[in-house]
Amino acid sequence: MPILKFHLYQSRSPKEIDYLLDVAHDVMVQTFDVPTADRYQIVNEHAPLNMRALDTGLGIPRTNKFVLLEVVSRPRGKAAKVAFYENLCAALQEKCGIAASDVMISFTENTDEDWSFGHGRAQFLTGEL
Repeated sequence: MPILKFHLYQSRSPKEIDYLLDVAHDVMVQTFDVPTADRYQIVNEHAPLNMRALDTGLGIPRTNKFVLLEVVSRPRGKAAKVAFYENLCAALQEKCGIAASDVMISFTENTDEDWSFGHGRAQFLTGEL
């Protein structure tokens, strides 16, 4: 159910993007214990002129492989979020060659009444989910 919004610099091949999305989905399923078919992902590619990703003064180096990930989700506990950050960075490094320094993640939380998956119903509230 989380919506994953990826902001990337333009430069990746369709195959690289597909693999990045697959890896992120696998980490989300494992970390948050969501169903495998629960997959909502959006990719936004930006020309370098149109996206700035500095290091917030932390001395974190960035490259053209930078990934800004926005996660829209029901509330998740602190431990689950920290595990997601760690697991995603490790998986992206191992499987996609994206350094942890090139991964920035931000959560936006909402509640059950904020979701409708179709048919004009709030499936979390109706008990369908």
